[in-house]
Amino acid sequence: MPDFVAYYRVSTDRQGQSGLGLEAQQKAVTEHVGRAGGAIVAVFTEVESGKRKDRPELGRALATCRRLGAVLVIAKLDRLARNVHFVSGLMESGVEFLACDNPHANKLMIHILSAFAEHEREVISERTKAALLAAKARGVRLGSTGVIRAAENKAQADAFAASLAPILDEIRGSGHTTVAAITRELNRLRVPTAIEGRWHRATVRKVLERI
Repeated sequence: MPDFVAYYRVSTDRQGQSGLGLEAQQKAVTEHVGRAGGAIVAVFTEVESGKRKDRPELGRALATCRRLGAVLVIAKLDRLARNVHFVSGLMESGVEFLACDNPHANKLMIHILSAFAEHEREVISERTKAALLAAKARGVRLGSTGVIRAAENKAQADAFAASLAPILDEIRGSGHTTVAAITRELNRLRVPTAIEGRWHRATVRKVLERI
């Protein structure tokens, strides 16, 4: 029976927007460990920005994994960091780890996924800046938290939609061209939504409009 050390990370200011809050992470990890017939022997929760590299709780989690010979388990790869260098360092730490959304990913795939995640963060940052500049040009006062949050939300939604473009092209290329058919395929392929739920036609239609 394999032993697992669970690592969760949330950000107090963006958890509601992330699509994967603490409860959803716990559910994903618990279900995966249950399917693997293992046991969670320790739990560590980090509350801070994913851009930072000094993660005291992650350090404790890794030390526990080494001491117990356990596997570090996370809900999603981007719970660690959207930074290729950081993920590479973790992979070289000698601790076995897996992400529940890609449990069979090899090291090459993990590098690719983290590269995509890092690119998405950069795209969101650039689109947020562009949205704020556009708002400023319209005479909107940028000191408002609501204006900044709206720009971030739009940038995240645009980046998420852009990341789905290749798979949507493949789905439509295979003959599934209606919104209903695309929705069925996305659910059949278990393509994750922005909030870790099922795809609905209204959501698919919004993504297509953004693309």
